[in-house]
Amino acid sequence: MSLRIRIVRRLAITAAVAALATATVVSPAIADDDFGSGNGSGVGSGDSEFGRGDGFDEFGGRGDQRDPRRYRGVVAVDRLVLRSAPTRGSRPIRSVYRGDVVSIFCKSPGQNILGNPLWYLLTDGTWAWGSARFIDNIGAAPSWC
Repeated sequence: MSLRIRIVRRLAITAAVAALATATVVSPAIADDDFGSGNGSGVGSGDSEFGRGDGFDEFGGRGDQRDPRRYRGVVAVDRLVLRSAPTRGSRPIRSVYRGDVVSIFCKSPGQNILGNPLWYLLTDGTWAWGSARFIDNIGAAPSWC
């Protein structure tokens, strides 16, 4: 594994830990199973669930694209093992199944899986990595970690 990939992976993990720490602090303020969509589709509309309709979120911002509520995907393989790092050799965290909709925090380079080197950091209850090869985006592609 090249030095660049190891550095990028460590930076991605560090960013995930920082995001998890931040989410732990503010989770009561954003705990919401609807992901703020208000449209029943589960995909963020850019407006808050408070219905202001002015393009601002509930915190007065323009809706940061790194907000984990903004990116979604659907699992496109019978069973996908989510892992502790963006490699197949890392520790398994849990599994998701074909048709499951997942929340994507960001994307990062990792081990190449069937021609696709991208991995998604998922935020559904646990922070875990899933190969982008097996997750189809719903809406916009996630931003980089």
